[in-house]
Amino acid sequence: MEKTIESSTTESPVLPPTARREPTPTTLHGQTLEDDYRWMRNKESEEVLAYLNAENAYTDASMKPTEELQAKLYAEMLSHIKETDESVPYRHRGWYYYTRTVEGSQYSIHCRRKAVGDRYDETQPEQVILDVNQLAEGQAFMSVGGMSVSPDGEKLAYSTDNTGFRQYTLHIRNLTTSEEFADTAERVGSLVWAADSHTLFYTTEDEVTKRQDKLFRHRLGDAAAEDALIFQEKDERFNIGVGKTRDGKYLLMEAGSHTTSEYSYLDAETPGGVFLVVAPRIDEQEYSIDHRDGLFYIRVNDTGKNFRVVTVPVNGGSREDWKEFLPEDPNVPLENFDVFDRFCVISRREEGLTSLAVADFSEDGSLGEIKKISFPEPAYTALPHVNREFVTTKFRYSYQSLVSPASVYEYDVTTGVSELLKEQEIPGGFDRAHYSSERLWIMASDGVKVPVSLVYRRDLFHKDGTSPLYVYGYGSYGYPLPIGFSPARLSLLDRGLVLAYAHIRGGGELGDTWHDAGKMMVKRNTFTDFIAVTEALVAQGYGAKGRVAIEGGSAGGLLMGAVVNLRPDLFSVVLSHVPFVDVMNTMLDASLPLTVGEYEEWGNPNEPEAFAYMRSYSPYDNLKPGDYPAMLVKTSLNDSQVMYWEPAKYVAKLRTLKKNDTPLLLHINMDAGHGGASGRYDYLKEIAFDYAFLLRELKATGA
Repeated sequence: MEKTIESSTTESPVLPPTARREPTPTTLHGQTLEDDYRWMRNKESEEVLAYLNAENAYTDASMKPTEELQAKLYAEMLSHIKETDESVPYRHRGWYYYTRTVEGSQYSIHCRRKAVGDRYDETQPEQVILDVNQLAEGQAFMSVGGMSVSPDGEKLAYSTDNTGFRQYTLHIRNLTTSEEFADTAERVGSLVWAADSHTLFYTTEDEVTKRQDKLFRHRLGDAAAEDALIFQEKDERFNIGVGKTRDGKYLLMEAGSHTTSEYSYLDAETPGGVFLVVAPRIDEQEYSIDHRDGLFYIRVNDTGKNFRVVTVPVNGGSREDWKEFLPEDPNVPLENFDVFDRFCVISRREEGLTSLAVADFSEDGSLGEIKKISFPEPAYTALPHVNREFVTTKFRYSYQSLVSPASVYEYDVTTGVSELLKEQEIPGGFDRAHYSSERLWIMASDGVKVPVSLVYRRDLFHKDGTSPLYVYGYGSYGYPLPIGFSPARLSLLDRGLVLAYAHIRGGGELGDTWHDAGKMMVKRNTFTDFIAVTEALVAQGYGAKGRVAIEGGSAGGLLMGAVVNLRPDLFSVVLSHVPFVDVMNTMLDASLPLTVGEYEEWGNPNEPEAFAYMRSYSPYDNLKPGDYPAMLVKTSLNDSQVMYWEPAKYVAKLRTLKKNDTPLLLHINMDAGHGGASGRYDYLKEIAFDYAFLLRELKATGA
């Protein structure tokens, strides 16, 4: 049961849409999946489009009373953004590259200036190499995929998507004349130039499953039909990508699944040659490589989940010849290993937080003293920044926290000192002293401790169980939930909300073991962790019972659907973005993008045991009659990752089962993809829309 929305523009009230029911059951392993809304998969159907438009109309009518609040939120968020701004320039092959934004323009402008010796000189003429605002003229959506400048600095290869379906077209630009070459290709992924600046390697996707499966070699001036097919990946679990070692000497091709990887290499000076495999793929073994002084440095998990680093000579040696360079730490996962001419950077995960350390190479090539970079706050993210130069004594990293805006530092390897190059300017009266962050460890139902990052405004928070609480989660694919600064988030903090980020199992905060503990046949740990975190935060006085909002997107949308089915009474408001909620039907359809590769994350429902387990938590299949929280479900018509029909079917089915009158809204962006609107102002308006819904339902619209 839902409220009928009174319309101010029509004589009759706006009713919640009622979708036609057309039973289309699927029987497998002696069990039947009921699906009344499979007909919504026909994107070209006038009936489907009419239904989606009706949902949008109902949502618009429901949200119309919040228009003033939306405008206020948008103005607040905009006031905290320096609209005309510039990134920190980075050096590469005699140029300094940077992006800038201009007030009133939706997209970034990519630029460069000639280097003067070893320094950036603002008096040098600026060259605009790509203005995305120009590409976006006349387009409802615009996204730039890959970008690669040729080694001679004279050509730019880049790709664009104007629908949101993540289907990219290759372009090549003459940077001397700013004219476009005729060269092009479709469904392009990664791009890299050979050393001759005339040969471009690129990958393309399968037309049905959108899996990057082919590598081509293109000679400038040739038609795409003449491009040589260098490699085709036949295993449907694997995607391929192409890149280059930091020193520029070798081209690299990676074939990777969710659990296994394989690299091949080719001398960048001989683009007509053959890619050679570094180490043949072994199931459940992942590795990545870089090159220095005739050796490949390989980060690999062959001895344990936390990874070690080994070396092997180029063109010489099998796994038996690997020499250990950096041993595995059984307690601390090795997240990245960056190689430079004189030093290396070691990125780890300690207690769920990123750590960075720098070590020189000794004269004999062994590892010198490891110097750790320290960070001051209890919850933060520190990651390598853009470091294109191989021969250097400087290393750049980014730092931010829930209360500290994003910064770029440059670490001098010779002195051990970090210099702040730029901190994101937050106008509009922001004062970080007004906000506080905490790091908690909360006991899950099986006794495992789960890290949680918290932020709130000091003068509005009292640990007495009266504050509105917002909890965000993801918990899939081994992806560590970032702990970053958000100018938009200030609009929630300044209204007294306590914001919590639950680093639940299935994510990568504590390495691969944390991921493994929340996937496949133990996926339910992700959901019970999130529930335990929410319960504990309320019990400890961080939030008020009955004023709890939650948010997640994509696989985090699966999380939203699963926890609402398990504990609808615990949550008051749900924001669910592009949610993966129709788990069974999607994972039984191998023709859809991602499905086969995802078997390593969720399981293969064609197997009886996996089928039963996945069905036990699939949000769409576990909806039942009862009361539900207020819900705003969002999707995009051109989403290629989670098809629009998943949230559409979910909402349609829930409307038939929901007993209370809390809002159930579905909003479809008819011109975007998985990430929503592409323009920065349009995206900000989407956030204001979401926050207006959340604040209205939490009764926290003041400030």
